[in-house]
Amino acid sequence: MASEQPNDGGEQRAGWSEGELRADPHAHAEKAAKVRSMFAAIAGKYDLNNRVHSFGRDQAWRREAVRMAHVTKTDRVLDVACGTGDLSRAFADAGAAHVTGLDFTQEMLDIAKTKRLVKRGTLRSGKPVIDYVQGDAMRLPFADKTFDIVSIAFGIRNVSEPMVALREFARVLKPGGRLVVLEFDQPSAGPVRWLNKLYCNKVMPITASLISRDKAGAYKYLPRSIETFLTSEALASAMVEAGFQDPQIKRLTLGVCACVRGDKPA
Repeated sequence: MASEQPNDGGEQRAGWSEGELRADPHAHAEKAAKVRSMFAAIAGKYDLNNRVHSFGRDQAWRREAVRMAHVTKTDRVLDVACGTGDLSRAFADAGAAHVTGLDFTQEMLDIAKTKRLVKRGTLRSGKPVIDYVQGDAMRLPFADKTFDIVSIAFGIRNVSEPMVALREFARVLKPGGRLVVLEFDQPSAGPVRWLNKLYCNKVMPITASLISRDKAGAYKYLPRSIETFLTSEALASAMVEAGFQDPQIKRLTLGVCACVRGDKPA
């Protein structure tokens, strides 16, 4: 399914309408096409918006996900919904033997591949440490028991059927493998929750849309997709249902996001 491109007027054909966002965007029948089109539209300014609107914390969150994965020099890593490759790169920097970055949107992968070419340390013994492939989290193009670590950062809520994806993650993990999911959450403290909601619902959609020149509603979809998605506790329960054990939750930056790790039984 190819991504939809902006038309001559610059409008994104598969963008989110106000009515669709007032409802639950996760229940929309065309969610997959809209998500792909949305990320294609904002790919060029994705990294800049991440840095600006997380106040520079997004890279620290990814490093924490890598720490929770307990990377070793023999680990093969699959980074699902890798986007422009920041988490994939963090796993490579941590010493993983090989990292495969997979994403639904080719425009994001094109940027990831370009970044790989300009970064040092992406070759070991003359071979690339990171490879990027286009694919669907719900239909991973890999054999059973291929990877030691599977990660997904800020992507599980964009999948049409998260439980299907979680079971796919379990399938491609080796026994004893680790799944690490990094995702936005709702802070539990009242004042922090109120400020975060004000920022995400009112401020960020305006400034991020201006930076990216987005007309697809991507940065209106973002806060609504968080509000209507699983809490970190519910996500941990879903991971158990998918076959993982001993889920661990670490909340980051006052609960703005959370890292959840689950292990595949040995």
